[in-house]
Amino acid sequence: MSKIIKVKARQVYDSRGNPTIEAEVFTKNNSAKAICPSGASTGTYEAFEKRDKNNKKYLGKSVLGPIKLINSKISKKLKGQNIHNQERIDSLMINLDGTRQKFKLGANSILAVSMAAKKLSAKIKKRPLYKTFLIKNNFKLPYPLMNIINGGAHANNDLRIQEFMIRPDRAKNFSEAMRICFLVIKNLSKLIKDKKLSTSVGDEGGFAPMISSNSKALDLIVSAIKKSGFTNGKDVSICLDVAANELFRKNKYSIHSKNFVSVNKSIQEYKKIIKKYKIKSIEDPFAENDWSSWSKLMKSTNNIQIVGDDLYVTNLERLKKGFLNISSNAILIKLNQIGTVSETLDVIRFAQIIGFKTIISHRSGDTEDTFIADLAVGTNSNQIKTGSLARSERVAKYNQLLRIEEELGKNARMNKIH
Repeated sequence: MSKIIKVKARQVYDSRGNPTIEAEVFTKNNSAKAICPSGASTGTYEAFEKRDKNNKKYLGKSVLGPIKLINSKISKKLKGQNIHNQERIDSLMINLDGTRQKFKLGANSILAVSMAAKKLSAKIKKRPLYKTFLIKNNFKLPYPLMNIINGGAHANNDLRIQEFMIRPDRAKNFSEAMRICFLVIKNLSKLIKDKKLSTSVGDEGGFAPMISSNSKALDLIVSAIKKSGFTNGKDVSICLDVAANELFRKNKYSIHSKNFVSVNKSIQEYKKIIKKYKIKSIEDPFAENDWSSWSKLMKSTNNIQIVGDDLYVTNLERLKKGFLNISSNAILIKLNQIGTVSETLDVIRFAQIIGFKTIISHRSGDTEDTFIADLAVGTNSNQIKTGSLARSERVAKYNQLLRIEEELGKNARMNKIH
């Protein structure tokens, strides 16, 4: 039995230049590291991200306090534990914290250790990480939900919707999926230049052109798809992350313009753009506590993937409520929303039992860590959301999926999205 002898943490930096935690777990002859990501658009019910709020040297963003907790309390608690017993490792940290949203130790502290432990177990067993989750064989590759235009909290433009994504629905393999996305992105870049639109790159690698209309962004994407030789809604589908929490005030929404309108009016507008632009997936169309509006949208649409992110925050109890409420038919999975690998797997397992699509996701403040690529394959998740073909912390996940596809060889298959 391989036993943990110590846990060590250090402060590193994420893709937004903010401090974050890297944890390293040691057994007698081996060690493995993992880095915790951080979100910008966060749900109220997410597990707590602990930072040194009073450390002015780092503008209150440092994680030196949580690192001390890992190096002392967590390391002491896990010493002697079997590295292959992930549930035991995670439950010890959960109980050590003792709060519902991991306020004492911080979900970022716990998750970095949890991920590192999982990696080390796979390393000692000499197995690829993706082969150590829920699926034992018949591995499938997820379809990328690739971010190509950023708005909302992820960009400095006036777009209301946070993410405009494409999904290569007819790709026969992951390599082909990447080629399709590559072509659309390159043609979108040319269109933006031809229109002389000032643009930057958003937090997740998508373009952030200085436009304020959702329809203008959608028109650009439709043109890029066509210019690439594909048919919108068939070969390539447009998918949205609205992040409606940021657009909600007094039971009204400003999703489709800066004007706040009723839920019914918002649903009418959703139906218009679904029809016009052949939208296939909408994430967080309404706010995290507006359960009735989610149900109304589900009843008003057909064959549309409605994805809960802030609604569920990778939390089993909230997912159960959403299932009973008929709030959505898919869930976004973010490890740091709940704070351990074991709890994340519990949510994925339940979501798949009830027939939900599972989408593994990065965070806007991400790192070079490729854990989620293996997680997507190892849990038979339908899709992965990990940014654009820009910024190395995003591309790293895609490259890992290409390696996994190569390793699987003739047995590599794409997952189902319909």
